[in-house]
Amino acid sequence: MSNFQEKITFIWDLADLLRGFYKRNEYQKVILPFTVLKRFDSVLEHSKKDVLEAYNNNKDSVGNIDYVLKGIPEDKNGNKLGFYNYSEYDFKSLLADPEHVEENLMHYIDSFSPNIQDIFENFYIKNHIQKLAKADLLFLLIKKFSESKLDLHPDVVSNHEMGTIFEELIRKFAEQSNEEAGEHFTPRDVVELMTKLIFIENGVHLMDKNLIKKIYDPACGTGGMLTSCKDFITQLNDSMDVVLYGQEVNEEIYAICKADMLMKGENSENIKGPSSTLSDDQLPNDRFDYMISNPPYGRKWEQDQEEVKKEAEKGFEGKFGAGLPRINDGQLLFLEHMLSKMKKDEKSRIAVITNGSPLFTGDAGSGESNIRKWIIENDYLEAVIGLPDQLFYNTGIRTYIWVLTNKKPAKRVGKIQLIDASSKYKKMRKNLGNKRHEVSKEDITEILEKYDHFEETDDIKIFDNNDFGYTKIVVDRPLQLNYQVSDERLENLYFINTFSKFSVSKNKNLEEKLKEENEGKAKQEKILNFLRKIDSKLFKNWDEFESHVQNALDSMDIKPAFLKQIIIALSKHDDTADYVVDNRKNKKPDPKLRDTEKIPLKKDVDEYFEEEVLKYYSDSWMDRKKDKIGYEINFTQYFYKYEPPRPLEEIEADIKAITTEIQELIKEDLDD
Repeated sequence: MSNFQEKITFIWDLADLLRGFYKRNEYQKVILPFTVLKRFDSVLEHSKKDVLEAYNNNKDSVGNIDYVLKGIPEDKNGNKLGFYNYSEYDFKSLLADPEHVEENLMHYIDSFSPNIQDIFENFYIKNHIQKLAKADLLFLLIKKFSESKLDLHPDVVSNHEMGTIFEELIRKFAEQSNEEAGEHFTPRDVVELMTKLIFIENGVHLMDKNLIKKIYDPACGTGGMLTSCKDFITQLNDSMDVVLYGQEVNEEIYAICKADMLMKGENSENIKGPSSTLSDDQLPNDRFDYMISNPPYGRKWEQDQEEVKKEAEKGFEGKFGAGLPRINDGQLLFLEHMLSKMKKDEKSRIAVITNGSPLFTGDAGSGESNIRKWIIENDYLEAVIGLPDQLFYNTGIRTYIWVLTNKKPAKRVGKIQLIDASSKYKKMRKNLGNKRHEVSKEDITEILEKYDHFEETDDIKIFDNNDFGYTKIVVDRPLQLNYQVSDERLENLYFINTFSKFSVSKNKNLEEKLKEENEGKAKQEKILNFLRKIDSKLFKNWDEFESHVQNALDSMDIKPAFLKQIIIALSKHDDTADYVVDNRKNKKPDPKLRDTEKIPLKKDVDEYFEEEVLKYYSDSWMDRKKDKIGYEINFTQYFYKYEPPRPLEEIEADIKAITTEIQELIKEDLDD
């Protein structure tokens, strides 16, 4: 059973053992940690004898035995592993004592090095061991994992293949649990494209000798993006020291990521968690050369709200000085966080994938728009690549790769490149959940060529930064009203709070409550009767009508604000009426006619207003105190291609054909 895909199937089928004792969406809580345990057991097989000998010789001595034992384990190539297990047990010997399998397995877990124990603590493996033992399933599960069919020894399953096994199991479990798209796993084709985009040369000399490069993913999942970046770099330059960093919030996924890093010889201490990067950044002082991430789409950041707001109050001394997006989507927070991790005096590059929302959601002045404004005005955004739909396992939505840097090459300074790669895919022979499309090697090469080409074509657009900015102005038109006392308009008074509350009482005493309500109704009726004495003609001047209302209600001591509300209730818009003016004879705006205009930053506001507004509404004006600058990238509109409607004759022919077919089917039914 050398094919690792068969091993995935075998492990997946082991979940059937848990049926009845675990819910389907809980199977992974057992299968994943036992798979990790089996892999560690296989990896440590080569050094088992040496570790036991060293442990027995040093366990009573003064000193750090962890340091001693970490220096001993080697694989067959002589590489230090950085972890160990000093128990005499392994999967095979555990089976030799069925009656004590729970006790012995607990001892085996406790004998791992502290960095491994951290992994199993986040899997809560001891809780599951106890539960499995009570259900008489523990021995059976270990026996199944010990079968020769599931040999996970590094000679049989490479680290790369083991990573694929983990990722595929997570994908299948996530699909079964209806987890949100991209939450823990990004398809390898997407990762490969993002990796190559981030390392497009652009002045970064990756071929220099003895370089040290730090790579970071703030939502690292199983670590697939990080290891993809390292693999890519080391293939270019194996003298480079590549150090990987990440943070993950999900306990189980954090445990798998850390385990995978350990198996691959990485420093697992650089994988932080399990905690939210947004509210608990565990690498607060680190800066990175490269950052790559697929943060969760459309997930609320409510649980991070308190800490995020505290950070935002620091302004640009903190991570979120540009603004805060709405609470139901934290994608732009991750983007701000990553930009805060760029090196100050050296080039840093970022590749991050989002859905469409961060590109355009939020009007001028909103948190989203202000974040885009900050990114674009600081010339961080290099390109946006629109990907095909149906690339992810749990969703078919369109996604976009943002490429950002703090040091653009000369030809890109002040520019943003948009690439429409929505047609660059091939259909998969077999769907994997919602993933029906994949970006092939040829597609990736073509996208990279388009990126590097940096010239406009049908699917490449190049814009100046301020092409995405606009001034949102408020346009007011004058208030023109006619006024009349009629039964229809008098009914509007009941929509005025002050008027309607006259007949409402909160008194709990029934007798007093009825008395107050009756007094209120009497007051209402008194106002109505006084108003009915006003001439029922149509007035077209506020001041004239106001004097009539004041005279009618003079005996009732009506407050000015209430009087104004009464006049408005008795009014209707009328283009032929006099303008309503304030004390300085300035025209008052009509709130119902108020409108806004988005004027591109490259256009003069006054010229635009004269050409596009005054031409149609000569008495309108702008309230420039309410101007707001906004930024948005309406990606699809730049690549819109008009498709003319089908000819009427063709549509009619189709309708006739369908009608004929329906009639024939009805006739057949009647004949039967």
